[in-house]
Amino acid sequence: MNDQTPAPNAVPAGQEAQWFGFRPVDPDAKAGMVRAVFDSVATNYDLMNDLMSGGIHRLWKDTLMGMIAPKAGERLLDVAGGTGDIAFRFREAGGGPVVVCDLTEAMLRVGRGRAIDRGLLDGLTWVTGDAMKLPVASRSMDVYTIAFGLRNVTHIDQALAEAHRVLRPGGRFFCLEFSRVVLPVMREVYDLYSFQVLPRLGRLVAGDEESYRYLAESIRRFPEQQALVKRIEAAGFAGVRVRNLSGGIAAIHSGWRV
Repeated sequence: MNDQTPAPNAVPAGQEAQWFGFRPVDPDAKAGMVRAVFDSVATNYDLMNDLMSGGIHRLWKDTLMGMIAPKAGERLLDVAGGTGDIAFRFREAGGGPVVVCDLTEAMLRVGRGRAIDRGLLDGLTWVTGDAMKLPVASRSMDVYTIAFGLRNVTHIDQALAEAHRVLRPGGRFFCLEFSRVVLPVMREVYDLYSFQVLPRLGRLVAGDEESYRYLAESIRRFPEQQALVKRIEAAGFAGVRVRNLSGGIAAIHSGWRV
């Protein structure tokens, strides 16, 4: 990293609300700042994920769906899933009705448009809502997913508590998120790409350098794999496991609601 890139360390548990990437902020203002980022990138969201993962995010989502193995009639709540990637996979794999909940209406508009283009008109409900205060009844869902969204939540532990609340006993929790690279050589290359290349690509391709810079920084502020395991367990989940993807560039955390 160059001298303009702060140390890429996660903040202490519970203190992520005080940071927007590497910038200290008022926690009460963070949700609005996150919403502004995704208002900006909504129409280029798939492109953003392609840039951030080299296109591999599609395989990661397929891996997630293989772990879920949807069953007919199972109800999914997909949080921060506005553009529909997880919801579409779940329905196409034979799962039941899906509620897609996202903080940003612009993301939901993209998702609804994509659903119409795919002919997926039934079994999908689109709801604007906050991961920390979900507009969903307690014990009403069989599966909860959040893909590339938990790191943007103001209070991670509140979001995890909400995930536990809305799942029925025996319901399953899954979080797919960019995580901590476990191979030192790969970590150096990934840091160079994230902080030097990605923001420039954001400017050139999407006309938005700052949003892409925030997204790269937010990854480094996110808890590493085992720290997140402990926080998921503290929320009341059992059997919590982590599966690294692509050397830890991303990871899937899973657990059961008890």
